[in-house]
Amino acid sequence: MKTKTWINIIIGIMLLLTIPAYQTMQASVNSERVWHNSRVSPVIFIPGSSANQDRFDNLFQQMHPGKRKLKRSVLKITVQKNDKIKTSGSIAARDQEPFIVIAFQNNQDGYTNISQQTRWLKIAMNYLTNNYNFNNFSAIGHSNGGLIWTWYLEKYFNRNDLTINSLMTVGTPYNSLESNIKNETAIFRQLYRNKENLPANLIVYAIAGTKNYQDDGIVPYQSVEAGKYIYQKQVKKYTQITVTGENSSHGSLLDNPQVTRLVQENIMDNRKTAP
Repeated sequence: MKTKTWINIIIGIMLLLTIPAYQTMQASVNSERVWHNSRVSPVIFIPGSSANQDRFDNLFQQMHPGKRKLKRSVLKITVQKNDKIKTSGSIAARDQEPFIVIAFQNNQDGYTNISQQTRWLKIAMNYLTNNYNFNNFSAIGHSNGGLIWTWYLEKYFNRNDLTINSLMTVGTPYNSLESNIKNETAIFRQLYRNKENLPANLIVYAIAGTKNYQDDGIVPYQSVEAGKYIYQKQVKKYTQITVTGENSSHGSLLDNPQVTRLVQENIMDNRKTAP
């Protein structure tokens, strides 16, 4: 009889110890389920050299011309030289596709600076994923912003934690200011050498601005075209699009209605959420 009593006591203790562990496990499972079913899918923008966090304001205002103005949250981040993050704006609680701009206090051109800016992008992305509930996003980079995205995807991107649905680069000089692909620059060699690290399911659009199929006033057409040597056969889809006519110079591409339409059709309207 005493033996049976002790067995019952032991069983009771085991149950008491098991229930909290089970509850903790269930909470963890539920948390993971919320994370992976998250419908929040931001579009994250990076400006080019010498541009700040306000670079895309006109583009945001041009969305859905002639219709009800597109109202989306805009969060702006500037990563300081000391790795600290400065923010302005906010993301509304129910906004499923907010805009996020990541800029850098040191926004200068050059291989060393772009390398540093890529590391700062990693810091910014860690900040975002730690503070906002999303596991997938789309990306847009203007000029050197496209180089920073490409370098980040090759060096720092963790596909186990995040999914990038699509990337659009606008006037990105993949071979710096060289018009001859045989004259490979340091940045091109860096990106070409590590291209196999690019996400295989990524969809990429590369926009080139030109009035004469030579350059956009700054970036040679052939330098934008060099992106195909980095992305083709590495990602799911790579498409180069040429924009001509008014506002096709390097500095005015983001004000070009054709670019606005391309962003709307290929990034905004084709938004995907993680399964």
